[in-house]
Amino acid sequence: MTVSSRPGAAGATRTCPHCKTVILESASRCPACQHFLKLDAAPGSPIVARNTVQREETTTALQVEGRIRHPSEGGAWEYSVVLVIRDEDGKELNRQVVGVGALLVGDERTFSLAVEVTPTSDVRRPTRSPLSRGRH
Repeated sequence: MTVSSRPGAAGATRTCPHCKTVILESASRCPACQHFLKLDAAPGSPIVARNTVQREETTTALQVEGRIRHPSEGGAWEYSVVLVIRDEDGKELNRQVVGVGALLVGDERTFSLAVEVTPTSDVRRPTRSPLSRGRH
């Protein structure tokens, strides 16, 4: 599915002015740094909300949490946290290393993943490329 990035469309993005993370244009709070975001104001014009897509309540569609603990013997463990997003055909849309580190003897880390979804009024249908395969 291809999502439009034109302003006001579902899936359109912008950059958080605080942490520079790419976020949804309609977000009122940055999911990375948790800062509340101001409304846009062009010089000499009234303030206009950037959120032009009608939004409803956000829900958590997926939440996973796990903990790893280094045993009391052996050398340090290095880790990389890799996030991969795939479409319905298994095609990789995005891959990011979101954190790296090391666990020393007795160290423990908890890793959490949450996917939040918010319905919008954008009713476009996914467009399929003639070259893409359907499900078998």
